[in-house]
Amino acid sequence: MCNTLKQTLFRRHFPKDVIIYSDQDSQYCCADFKQLLLKYGLGQSMRRRENCFDNAVVESFFRIPKAHIIYSCYYKTREYANKALFEYIGIYYNRICHHSANSWISPEQYEQQFYQNNKIIDVDTV
Repeated sequence: MCNTLKQTLFRRHFPKDVIIYSDQDSQYCCADFKQLLLKYGLGQSMRRRENCFDNAVVESFFRIPKAHIIYSCYYKTREYANKALFEYIGIYYNRICHHSANSWISPEQYEQQFYQNNKIIDVDTV
């Protein structure tokens, strides 16, 4: 989890005022993960045990890939499962899928409009 967080922060140019939503699994409670949060000035919102309503948005988001690609498929290796999850979230969900909460555009399009409207340069698009 620590490597994933570092990669995400690097790709996003180390944003400020970010809150990481998680459950109470050990990878989110360990000292290494908490030190990364402190190092990069990130907040953490951790739901209470057995209370999915604390992070309803995150729970709702993960419900979809769990139903579409996790519970309905069998993966020979963890690598195949990771690839399927990346393709679902990184390609389909972020780039193709249109969302009612984003005025029926993809999250990637919404982010690009945000940068344009706020005159923020996203070096990924330059």
